[in-house]
Amino acid sequence: MKTPSAYENELKRIESIYHEHKGRYGYRRIHLALINEGIKLNHKTVQRLMG
Repeated sequence: MKTPSAYENELKRIESIYHEHKGRYGYRRIHLALINEGIKLNHKTVQRLMG
């Protein structure tokens, strides 16, 4: 069985932001979009989740 990820909700939001902007947003712009929504994540965490 697969254990639930600690960043499951954040990962779903990252994917939705990425697809909303048709793949044009990289980890830097997605990180800023998350901060604007009130989701505090380190930029390295965003980059790792996108990989």
